[in-house]
Amino acid sequence: MTHSVRTAVFPVAGLGTRFLPATKSIPKELLPIVDRPLIQYAVDEARAAGIENFVFVTGRGKGAIEDHFDVSYELEETLKARGKTQDLDRLRKLRPGPGEVAYVRQMEPLGLGHAVWCARHIVGNEPFAVLLADELILAEPPALASMIEVHERTGGNVVLVDEIPRAASGQYGIIEPGPRSGSAIEVLSMVEKPSPSAAPSNLAIVGRYVLTAPIMAILENTAAGTGGEIQLTDALMASLGTQPFHAVRLQAQRFDCGTKAGFVEATIQLALQRDDLREDVQRLVNSLADPS
Repeated sequence: MTHSVRTAVFPVAGLGTRFLPATKSIPKELLPIVDRPLIQYAVDEARAAGIENFVFVTGRGKGAIEDHFDVSYELEETLKARGKTQDLDRLRKLRPGPGEVAYVRQMEPLGLGHAVWCARHIVGNEPFAVLLADELILAEPPALASMIEVHERTGGNVVLVDEIPRAASGQYGIIEPGPRSGSAIEVLSMVEKPSPSAAPSNLAIVGRYVLTAPIMAILENTAAGTGGEIQLTDALMASLGTQPFHAVRLQAQRFDCGTKAGFVEATIQLALQRDDLREDVQRLVNSLADPS
């Protein structure tokens, strides 16, 4: 019987070198898109998809992430004393409840597969989700909710894919798609960061996974692959044929906030969607497009 997906893993141990010097003292995941940290969007997506337990795989210098999802008594008392109830309510709604958050330390930077494996004792024998905060996805219903629906119907592992320019294949894991049933696309094979000529399609895995517990045993025995890291893609390849494996195609806005251009684009787009900012930001965008 397929279990519901109750736990999400957030690998947040990366150094964020693309965003130096900002990330020298601030975790990349806490850089704000407008006024909300990047990691908050992923947590909100998970919560909206029915996730109950939130597991953060952290590293050195990531203590601020724990602080972000904790109670700040001094700040909350100050807001309360000043009558800023709206700000106070917003802060309280953003954090998971007591006992819903766990933190695991990834001792060495050995890749995404290793980060996921570090959460094995908390995940246990249930299926679980993995969300990469770099990929900011705006979908209704949430992209993760659509993936969980496919998992509950088909069982096995599910990945989210998006169509990309073939020239960008070397930046992603790429699937070879098979037959389609509703929103579920069977995955026949996949390869991590292939050259454009070797890519089996232009459907790239974009930072959302629903995985079954056996993937942890596979990860434990997965050798270092591309970049000298333990790749989650390699473990998923090894699972092919042992259980169902499907992809769900993204039907929403996606911003690759692991790049500076994607980060800036997300900030502008989300600002334009807000009633309190739209007019001023649109005026700025118009002035930049037509400086005369």
